[in-house]
Amino acid sequence: MKTTLQIAGMRCAGCSSACEKALKKVNGVISASVNLAAAKADIEFDDKIATVDDFCDAIEDAGFAVVDDIEEEKKKN
Repeated sequence: MKTTLQIAGMRCAGCSSACEKALKKVNGVISASVNLAAAKADIEFDDKIATVDDFCDAIEDAGFAVVDDIEEEKKKN
């Protein structure tokens, strides 16, 4: 299964790398790619092992936030 999450709070390549590493540590993740410019993460995973909530927790634990509505987040900044 694949999903894409919008991420807030990334400012540099180190931030996107930290998010990507955190996602790859989640059990059940097959691949994870974080795009700094697009502020998103593309994740391929085994849905019998991992859930979107697991990814949100990993991103938040890394110090960033998952955004439900990226347009609303842009207005805040």
